[in-house]
Amino acid sequence: MSSALPLEGVRVVEFTHMVMGPTCGMILADLGAEVIKIEPPGGDKTRRLPGLGIGFFRSFNRNKKSVVLDIHSPEGRDTAVELIGQCDVVIENFRPGLMAQLGLDYATLSKRFPRLIYASHKGFLPGPYERRTALDEVVQMMGGLSYMTGPEGRPLRAGTSVNDIMGGMFGAIGVLAALRERERTGRGQEVQSALFENCVFLVAQHMQQYQMTGEPPPPMPSRVSAWSVYDVFTLADGEQLFIGAVSDRQFQTLCEVLERRDLANDPTLATNAQRVAVRPALLQRLGETLRHWRIDELSARLEAAGLPHAPIRRPDQLVDDPHLRASGGLVPMTTDEGDTTQVVLLPLRMGGRRPGVRQPLAKVGEHTEEVLSRLPSST
Repeated sequence: MSSALPLEGVRVVEFTHMVMGPTCGMILADLGAEVIKIEPPGGDKTRRLPGLGIGFFRSFNRNKKSVVLDIHSPEGRDTAVELIGQCDVVIENFRPGLMAQLGLDYATLSKRFPRLIYASHKGFLPGPYERRTALDEVVQMMGGLSYMTGPEGRPLRAGTSVNDIMGGMFGAIGVLAALRERERTGRGQEVQSALFENCVFLVAQHMQQYQMTGEPPPPMPSRVSAWSVYDVFTLADGEQLFIGAVSDRQFQTLCEVLERRDLANDPTLATNAQRVAVRPALLQRLGETLRHWRIDELSARLEAAGLPHAPIRRPDQLVDDPHLRASGGLVPMTTDEGDTTQVVLLPLRMGGRRPGVRQPLAKVGEHTEEVLSRLPSST
């Protein structure tokens, strides 16, 4: 990208691992900040996670520099403090109390660097729970999300690290606001983002629903739908398609697409309220028709008619999604091992462009000499 990015000139030092803190740093890096990731000797253990964690490092650490420091040693801590003095922002997401033990907490650093912005990512904001150990799944369970996602009596976590990722997003939002405020006041501040509070924000609409109705909201699989046709249907060859018809006009259009004039002309199905009252029977009747349709043909007809619909896609199928590729949201990145992978960019455009990949994924300690040679102690 030839022109300057919004955060060009902002310098960030990142003490993070896993997902939450790295997401915050990646957002700032994608937007142009120089983000220096501090890794322990041997590298961030997130690089070597197996199973569902195998993609964490590549997904959330692009556009960063890697510096190896042992912050548990006096020499490493001294170097870290010297580096922090040259930076605008510190990001961390270690267990509560660790950075204070090392003298790398905001209370200590701000005395020496009053302009410093310090983004701390934790399980909980200050309060009775703040010392608890938290994971994304833990807060999904206690924050209402798993209850709302799974069938009644079977709480189910969301299928991705929603709170870790969104917690990093809110951390980045806080950093951007703190940078703006520093322009006015000349002083930095601590920004705190937390998994539990993030999860509660996600279910805030359901909390408000309870306060307005006095009735606990049912889990999403048990909900009473506001619309008669708003469901997943099984088509020919076992393919599945979500179809929504959220107005009387859309229901009429759907009947035309499916060649079900009998349903369109049925006076007992004229309004959405009437259809919701007989929803199970209506869905069964539609299902009997839909199981004979092939997904490609039906999708084309639904799109032409302007009706909401969606195939049920797996993440692996999105790697070749034509829209993601055409919109510039899925691009190649050279990995730390020298091969190429496809990565998902931030879901936004600025001035008609997508903030993209500017450099290969850093190898462990690749930028240690470059970054540390700029410190006064090295001259």
